[in-house]
Amino acid sequence: MKRLAIIGSGDLGQQIAYHALTDNQYEVVGFFDDFKNKGELINNIPVLGGSTNILETYQSGLFDELLIGIGYKHLAFKKNLYDQFKGKVPFGKLVHSSSIIDLSSQIKEGVIIYPGCIIDQQVEIGENTLINVGCCVAHDTKIGAHSFLSPRVAIAGFVQVEESCILGINSTIIDNIKIVKNTQIGGGAVVIKNIEQSGLYVGNPVRFIR
Repeated sequence: MKRLAIIGSGDLGQQIAYHALTDNQYEVVGFFDDFKNKGELINNIPVLGGSTNILETYQSGLFDELLIGIGYKHLAFKKNLYDQFKGKVPFGKLVHSSSIIDLSSQIKEGVIIYPGCIIDQQVEIGENTLINVGCCVAHDTKIGAHSFLSPRVAIAGFVQVEESCILGINSTIIDNIKIVKNTQIGGGAVVIKNIEQSGLYVGNPVRFIR
């Protein structure tokens, strides 16, 4: 079993550790967190240091793969961390065994897929993206890198979501839609036409807020 280290020991990092352990996918050896003391225990998992300690800790042989447990409020920081260590430290994948993943789909490195999701045929999930519980992504859809899908997002076929997007809980995107990068879709929102300007969109159908 591979040994996993997680960047971020907050709620999201702890959830990732929980699913990795209870789904018997990884041995979780520790967290990296710039705001915690080295050696501190989080749910009996030690803090290995801060982000400046990641490379040397990997080179020492303490862990095999890395995942980023940083939430949607800090996507730019999450992307920067990924870019900083890409090619230097292997990123893992965590796809919960209760999710249904079509064999033709492409799940890139650093992706985390929570329980109860459905990823249909010819779907591409970009690097460092998190898919929360109960999401459904239909055929021929592409989700850009560093994005965050909240619980129960529903995406129809032939949709293109560009990188660093946040899709709120229970949001819905109809087929053949393109959403530009750095866009946030509010909870329960319904997207029925292309979104070409980055920003926050809410409502049914969605409207631009800021």
